[in-house]
Amino acid sequence: MRLIHVVVLTAGMLLAACAKKDDPGFQGWVEADLIFVGPDEAGRLEWLKVREGDKVETGAPLFAVDPEMQQADVDMAQASLTNAKVTYDRATSLLKSSSGTQKAVDDAEAVIRTDMAKVSAAETRLNRRKLVSTVNGSVQEIYFRPGEYVSAGRPVLSLLPPNNIKIRFFVPETLLPKVSLGQPVEIHCDGCKANVPARVTYISRTSEFTPPVIYSLEERSKLVYLVEARTGEPGELRVGQPVDVRFPERLR
Repeated sequence: MRLIHVVVLTAGMLLAACAKKDDPGFQGWVEADLIFVGPDEAGRLEWLKVREGDKVETGAPLFAVDPEMQQADVDMAQASLTNAKVTYDRATSLLKSSSGTQKAVDDAEAVIRTDMAKVSAAETRLNRRKLVSTVNGSVQEIYFRPGEYVSAGRPVLSLLPPNNIKIRFFVPETLLPKVSLGQPVEIHCDGCKANVPARVTYISRTSEFTPPVIYSLEERSKLVYLVEARTGEPGELRVGQPVDVRFPERLR
């Protein structure tokens, strides 16, 4: 009798383990909050330091857009500042010789301050023709190549920080009460060496489809809600990749 109990218990444990292993979970896909990097002003792309898939760190050079117009603005602003200083020196000398007025000196000094601000603004515009990475991540996609003209505000490339990967999947309405923010999940993908740990970070408050006002039991069973999970260890996950999302404790 004891042997029968042991056999039954062992068989039950194996069936439970197989059920958990064979549980496909919820079908989902990988998305990402990309960071798009582009110039503030239009210009022709001069050089590109990265390729798609490259890992970059904060401060790493990405690309540069031709700076001719911005350099001309800097030169003009500096020339204006030089003239303003000459005018100020002349006004100060005239004031010392009682041939000038304090107002002329004050006006010349105000012009100097204005021209210094213009120089600073022009130099900032010039420096922003060379863009660097503001995050640690990988180059996801490149949209322009050296020699091509880039419009203002158009991204030249997109970056993907590891923490910006998210997994989206749908949970049936009947199981939604069992899902909570912060709940751990495991992400499985074809070809992945190991499951990726993640946590639920978003649960939609509305169903994906709009059913009739009066719900039948059959209609409610067809409602699904969008859920998102994020991970700081994306591993082999790729944007657009289909995945299976499994909860440590089976919801079904």
